[in-house]
Amino acid sequence: MSYAQRKELSGNRTLAIIIVAVLQFALGYAIVTGLAYNVIKQAADNLKTFDVEEQPPPPEQPPPPQKQPETPPPVVAPPPIVRTAPIEAPVIQTVREAPPPVITPQAPPAPPPPPPAKVQSARAKGDVRALFSGVDYPDAAVREGVQGSLIARLTISPEGRVSDCSVLKSSGSTVLDGFACRILRRAKFSPAIDSNGHAVSDTFTTPTIRFELTG
Repeated sequence: MSYAQRKELSGNRTLAIIIVAVLQFALGYAIVTGLAYNVIKQAADNLKTFDVEEQPPPPEQPPPPQKQPETPPPVVAPPPIVRTAPIEAPVIQTVREAPPPVITPQAPPAPPPPPPAKVQSARAKGDVRALFSGVDYPDAAVREGVQGSLIARLTISPEGRVSDCSVLKSSGSTVLDGFACRILRRAKFSPAIDSNGHAVSDTFTTPTIRFELTG
């Protein structure tokens, strides 16, 4: 067999194989398409005739386990009752305000009656200057050579005695002034008399008393 014949036979065989393959593919496609249609149709029919079945009731739950009896707690004695004395409510005292004092105007006290008029003044029994003698001269004034004159006022009691002495005009020396009042307390007087005839206190002013150092 020549090369040309063999080449022709080979081309015919290839063409035959292709034709057979195309035929098989067409046949398979037709079969698959028909089967799919039948399957879809069968599923639709099944859906139309589908019966809904009732769901069975749920199974019964088993009864809960019985609780075991608990052991009772031990008996504990209650704490002793402490009795406390009842608290007394405080007593609230209501203090009433005192009413304002009633001030009644009072008349001023009457002035005391004037003392009875003095009808007689106190009089010295003798010259008070006679009480001073040459020896009645304070030693301190002699040593210092102090001299001077003074006037004193005496308070005469109802008994006619000198109860007080004050210097109206000083001698310039406290030594001479104090010495003069001590000597004048020796004087005696007739007390002053009031209009009722009673002896009363009075004052007496002495004449000028001089203190002079001689020789």
